[in-house]
Amino acid sequence: MIQAAQIRAARALLGWRQDDLAKAAKAGLATIARIEQREGPAQGHTTTIIRIQAALERAGVRFFEDEQGGFGVRLIKKLKKA
Repeated sequence: MIQAAQIRAARALLGWRQDDLAKAAKAGLATIARIEQREGPAQGHTTTIIRIQAALERAGVRFFEDEQGGFGVRLIKKLKKA
């Protein structure tokens, strides 16, 4: 499960606003804001979290976590905005 902080960081890497992510993930702006404001694992409908992750991955973001419980994001290639 991806973390809320990873979503925020991925958006920052892409230079996206919350409404850019909302459009790319076909989710509501309020939903994106609610998911991002929490700490820990991204909480919401599973299908929404999957759409958010997929939209960010299509834009070139890769999510990762390690055996010690660390997590992060990496930008593979920068594509157009949502």
